[in-house]
Parts: sequence; C-alpha cells; structure tokens
Amino acid sequence: MEKFRKAYIRTYGCKQNFADSEKITGLLLTIGYDITKSPEEADLILLNTCAVRENAEQRVFGNVGALKKLKEDKPKLIIILFGCMTQQEHTAEKFKAKFSFIDAIAGTNILSSLPEIIEQARLKTQKGARIILKEAGADYDSFDESVKPLREGLFSANVPIMNGCDNFCTYCVVPLVRGREVSRTAENVISEVKNLIAEGRRDILLLGQNVNSYGKGNSENTDFTGLLRELDALEGEFIIGYMTSHPKDCKKELIDFIAGSRNISRHLHLPVQSGSNRILELMNRGYTREKYIELAEYAKEKIPGISLTTDILVGFPGETYEDFKETLDLVEKIGFDSAYTFIYSKREGTIAAGFADPISDEEKSAWFRELLDVQNKINERSYERFVGKVLRVLCLGEGRSNPELLTGKSRQGIIVDFAGGEELHGKFADVRIKRALPWALIGDLII
Repeated sequence: MEKFRKAYIRTYGCKQNFADSEKITGLLLTIGYDITKSPEEADLILLNTCAVRENAEQRVFGNVGALKKLKEDKPKLIIILFGCMTQQEHTAEKFKAKFSFIDAIAGTNILSSLPEIIEQARLKTQKGARIILKEAGADYDSFDESVKPLREGLFSANVPIMNGCDNFCTYCVVPLVRGREVSRTAENVISEVKNLIAEGRRDILLLGQNVNSYGKGNSENTDFTGLLRELDALEGEFIIGYMTSHPKDCKKELIDFIAGSRNISRHLHLPVQSGSNRILELMNRGYTREKYIELAEYAKEKIPGISLTTDILVGFPGETYEDFKETLDLVEKIGFDSAYTFIYSKREGTIAAGFADPISDEEKSAWFRELLDVQNKINERSYERFVGKVLRVLCLGEGRSNPELLTGKSRQGIIVDFAGGEELHGKFADVRIKRALPWALIGDLII
C-alpha cells in the first residue's frame, strides 16, 4: 500500500460522534494513514455527520459543496461521508444526487467496513458515489475492542458505554439512525477506564444516548449504578462523568450512590425538554413535570452543591404560550446552572413530523429569547453558592478567563481558573473560590 498517505476527519454533532471519530482515527493509523488537520493536505477526507438538528445538516451540505474544488484539483482524493445524517436513506440519496464527486456514503456502523470502502474508492471500481447502509444499530461495530481510539488532549477521555436508544421520543431521530440500545460489557468498560487512568487521564466521560438504561444487550447483569460502583473503586483520584441521563430512568438509588462516592462527578445533566405535562406526553418523555421536579430536588438535597444542567426544546408542534410559561416556571423553580436550549427542528421519519404546527417561527423565536433571558439571569447568580468554599479541581491547562491563569474542572463539572504553575497540569489541587462568573469560577490555590 502507498506510504505517507494523510487523512482528514471532520466531526459534527454530539460527543458520541466525536468518540466514533476517535475510533475511526485509530483504525486509520493501523492501515497506514497519518492524520492531518488540513483538508488541503489530505488524500482521504471523512465527514462524520449529525442528523439531530436541521442547522447541523445544513452546515454539512455547505461544507461538502466546498470540497468540490479540492476534488477537481486532486482527482485521486477520496471523500467519504458517514454517520447519523447519512444513515437516513433519503439523505444519502440526496447527497449522491447533489454531490457526484463523493466516493462513498455510509451510515453509523462504518468501522469494520472502512478499509474495504477506502480501497474500492482508491481503485475507482465503483461508478459514482457508492451508498453502504446497514440497519441502524445492527452489528454495531464501534465497540470493536481491538481498535484503540486516538484521543486528543492529555488528561481527558470519552468512553462510550452503550449505543442506540429505546425511548422513541416523538421529535428525535436518534433511534432511527443509531438503532436500539446495545451496551458494552462492564468488563471492557472497566478495563478501558483502568488503562486510561494508568495513562494519566483523570477526566473520564461515559457516553450513551441514555446511560441510565445501561446494561441492555450484555449478559453481566450490571446496571448503570453497578458500573459506576466498580469504576469508583478503581485506584487513584479521577473524575467519572456521564451523559446523557434520561429523567424517567434516573433512579434515587443512583443519586444515593453518587452522594457517597469518591470519584463520580457531582454534575447531573438531566434533559427536561418541557415544563408542560401536555407537551411531555406528546413528546413521549415518560415522566411528568412533578416527577422531574421531585427528582431534581432530591438530587440537590442528597448531593449538596450538585451542578444540574438540562436541555429545553421550544416550539414543539402544538405547544401554546401557556405550555411555554410552564417551562419558564420550571426553569425558575429549579435554577439550572446552565441549559442547552433549542427551537424545535422537524426531523423526517419521526412521529412529531406529522403533528400540526400552527405556531409561527416568529413566535417561537420570541419565546426562545424569553427563555434565554430567564436562564441568563439565573446564570448570573448561580455559581455564587461556591464563593468562599474550597473545591477539589483537576488542572487541565491554560486559563479560560485569563491565559496567565490555569484552568481546571471541579467535581461539579464547573470551570475553575486559578494561579499556578505548569507542574500542576493533569493533577488535582484545592482551590478556594473568591469570585463567580456566569460560566466559571475564579479562585486561589491552597498550598
């Protein structure tokens, strides 16, 4: 095979997609590719796509179009699209029709097929773009334990523990493009985390579309709480985070365990999506407003100082302003440390795509701005609860608020900037908090 070939990977979307790209990168190294950060230098370009939001799809279409000139200047360049967006047959066909210069279009289960796809594209045995799709989630191969991911950074790592989703929220395309839930074995997860800690990585994030339902598809009878218990018992000091949690599957038993753990993050990302029971039912979320508030308050009681964040969807089909006001009320009642807010984006193939949607885009945008105003006011005072307290912080490098400072991550998942030397990189330190910003904390190192 040719030597000194270079591959460029661009990833869109969630941390799961980035973890898949790290696995793909690891595989490329084993088949003779070097990795470049410049598409102009590349002999192989792979785009890992996202289908969750319409704006993410539009960015992909625009960026693919921009590759046409590169292909014209470099006819032997191989271009492959894969991931959630291309797992949908209608989108794959659209890519094929619109961008004839693409060599291959694949879905989410590309890992085992990638060497063959590249070789066929290199030999130009196919005419036009070749579409390779598998049933979503079938034989999910990104858990291939023989391929070592190539991770960026020195101290952090994403570790997928499951793939797919069984919830079928009416607005969400994930089960259609990722398939049903499949979990890695606890043995393999624990082994990977143990090795990462030995490498010096101290900030480890467990990934899954719904980590709370971890355990499906394996024979070990280990649930998510059980997995965290085994990871927490590993030697050393580190932070184990996790996302995303689904409120209907987040049990009080899990919160009780985290409250007494040594190394499990005190950050709980718990997407609420709406504060209206009527909309939650239409979304098929599986919980009520009251149950969500009860769970959030329980977490705050059991884990003092916990950082609670969420996702909120504005303008779901059929939502009224009265429904939206219930969301505002819930946001003010709970006081989230931050909220990832989105305007509803219609996704082909989902149940909600067929719902009547009489509310104008202008109204939805106005509601969205109102929500941001409420959340921003909460953010201004949220972190003040830490001022004067000492937090254990993992130093990750140069400061976010000031390059002359160091930046770290507390056990609550909050950015903490403080003065210190490079010798602290990758180590834990005690920091007394003296000032709170809406997005970070500023403190002094305790020596």
